[in-house]
Amino acid sequence: MIRLSRKSLLALEAVLDVALHARPDPVQAREITARQGVPQRYLEQVMQALVRAGILRGVRGPRGGYRLARERRRISVREIFEVIEEIDGGDMDGLSQSDLGQNIIAPFHGKMQDALIGAVGDTTIADLCSQAGADNGTSVQNKDSGDFTI
Repeated sequence: MIRLSRKSLLALEAVLDVALHARPDPVQAREITARQGVPQRYLEQVMQALVRAGILRGVRGPRGGYRLARERRRISVREIFEVIEEIDGGDMDGLSQSDLGQNIIAPFHGKMQDALIGAVGDTTIADLCSQAGADNGTSVQNKDSGDFTI
């Protein structure tokens, strides 16, 4: 099950922010929080989960921060959502155990999940970066084509 929680959307935005701004130096958490308007403490929890999952790479030191751990085209939106679901607890406790809940709502919820997975399953960070580059309203400092370092 994939949930579109605030934390999931924050994680997606943070990874996209790193993909767009991590050249030549890594992106620091305080820069991301300034652009997104979220508390740094809240963001750090999300970022650490993304590092543990191999989506981001943490860079230590005074000029440290975060970089993509892989190429943009190899990071899917679905993967990011699944990482956040793991730390948020993606159970279905919210579904009713009544006949109506089990026979109507649960199957409908399953269809919604299938539609969501279909929508995000093949979408990559590279796709969203291309969209951000084409969007005149998006403020992106560096739009070069490099996406990660070894």
